[in-house]
Amino acid sequence: MISSPLPSPWIPTLLLLLLSLPIFFFFASHILPSPPPPISLPDELDDLTLFRRAAALESHPNHKPKSRLGSTNSKPKIAFLFLTNSDIQFAPLWEKFFNGSKSNRNLYTIYIHADPTVKTKFKSPGGVFSQDRLIPAKQTHRATATLISAERRLLANALLDDPSNAFFTLISQHCIPLHSFQFFYNTLFEASSHQVAEFRHLKYKSFIEIISKDPNLWDRYNARGKKVMLPEVPFDEFRVGSQFFTLTRRHALMVIQERRLWKKFMRPCLRSVACYPEEHYFPTFLSMEDPEGCSGYTLTNVNWTDSVNGHPYTYHPSELSPELIYKLRRSNFVQPYMFARKFTPDCLNPLMDMADDVIFRD
Repeated sequence: MISSPLPSPWIPTLLLLLLSLPIFFFFASHILPSPPPPISLPDELDDLTLFRRAAALESHPNHKPKSRLGSTNSKPKIAFLFLTNSDIQFAPLWEKFFNGSKSNRNLYTIYIHADPTVKTKFKSPGGVFSQDRLIPAKQTHRATATLISAERRLLANALLDDPSNAFFTLISQHCIPLHSFQFFYNTLFEASSHQVAEFRHLKYKSFIEIISKDPNLWDRYNARGKKVMLPEVPFDEFRVGSQFFTLTRRHALMVIQERRLWKKFMRPCLRSVACYPEEHYFPTFLSMEDPEGCSGYTLTNVNWTDSVNGHPYTYHPSELSPELIYKLRRSNFVQPYMFARKFTPDCLNPLMDMADDVIFRD
């Protein structure tokens, strides 16, 4: 009599695993965060309409720098682009930065892109951050191309709003100024007045970090899948850099008119841990189109020591001192750092205590 073989000890285990799969997927769908949705077609079409309006106005022969009162503005302005998903935590400090002198008032403009979908709705702090500084905004998600869209939206609105805007500086709610407004203005324009600069035919550069050598460059390049970026973006032309930039008007216009690379960078990431589109798109595009027109470095100091989940080091009140401000200003480039991040909201009071005697005393 032939005896039947004993059942394999692995069979019950495999059956248990198979039966457990539906339960696993059920709980995973309820526990794990769902991936953010891609940029919708209506949102994309809205942005394209905005960008075309801005580009068309820029090329109009009667589009000349004028003040809001209609008179010719004798000096160019800096547009400050606040990208935020919360209230502007350091509004009182920025208020002192902008209003340090009456002569500053015609030298800057402010635009705010506040995510309209967050639970705590943005509340305008008033002053220089009045309600009319808010631009039409859309939802943003970390590690997605929605941040690129928001930044391009800010650039387009600033281009449309005031032809005197000559530089465009991106700021977050976690940023603080390290110098006075006048120091920043004079540093950007390299002259006491723009008339002198025009006489010398100076070609201003954008301050944007452009890095070609990074240990994670290959992973970042393939975050959307292998060969997805080809042929528009070969690996040897892929660049990364800080999200925070100061662009010239010429570069701001180039960015909102760009379509070819955007089709690649707007694609969703397969590996979000290596995907920070806002740190990839701008450095790559401007490096490919006009490397000589870029400084290659940023004016915003970010400390990546002990970073967690892609977030930079965050400063707390106990760390604040005049020595820290002086340290944060120092850079390895021609210009010192003008801004710094990231700071907790309770840093406001100690920063205000240092404002007049340290931060704005250049």
